[in-house]
Amino acid sequence: MSETVRIKQLGGDEEFGAYVARPDGEAKAAIIVIQEIFGVNAGIRRKCDLLAEDGYLAVAPDLFWPLEPGIELDPDIEPEFQKALDLMGKFDQDQGVRDIEATIKWARNQGCGKVGAVGYCLGGRLAFMTAARTDSDATVGYYAVGVDNLLREKHAIARPLMLHIPTEDGFVDKDTQKAMHDGLDDHPKVTLHDYEGMDHGFATQFGKRRHDECADLADRRTKEFFAEHLG
Repeated sequence: MSETVRIKQLGGDEEFGAYVARPDGEAKAAIIVIQEIFGVNAGIRRKCDLLAEDGYLAVAPDLFWPLEPGIELDPDIEPEFQKALDLMGKFDQDQGVRDIEATIKWARNQGCGKVGAVGYCLGGRLAFMTAARTDSDATVGYYAVGVDNLLREKHAIARPLMLHIPTEDGFVDKDTQKAMHDGLDDHPKVTLHDYEGMDHGFATQFGKRRHDECADLADRRTKEFFAEHLG
């Protein structure tokens, strides 16, 4: 069962929308699904639906609401891809993490004892920030961008974090990947997985960026990670 709900922002009176997929029966935990730069589009909603099928309450907040509420873009359509890049440039990431925190609090108020998060692309970066700045019980980031500039926050990561890193990511160069490994390989709460030859977006639910074999591997690792830390 799916629906759209309204969640109140932290420290303010405004609300933002969120797509919610509910499991049959009682949820074993909740997972916040953090969007790419394309909004809460069909692919993100499908990620939520699949998590609900696995027994989780899945919630995807509309993080671009201060810019264009409800926007959905297709990465395979070039003008829409360019618009997404423009939105990313205007997006307040600190506010985005606060909205994720508000969503975590909303999910806990739904009766979920544990709440995790998973993010993709920009959402992967926000997943790292979520692990460092919120009480998410377990967090996963796919092809996170710019993590080398966030490593100063790694000391604040107190709960498990998993990052999926494609080695041929057009948005994350080799130096950045090395910095991620150098900074995080020995962190007791962080697990990194490399995907040789893969590019950014390999685990997208729909579209030409997807690589079925590696997407399935990453998703299986994510599923096992959440089962261990949330289930």
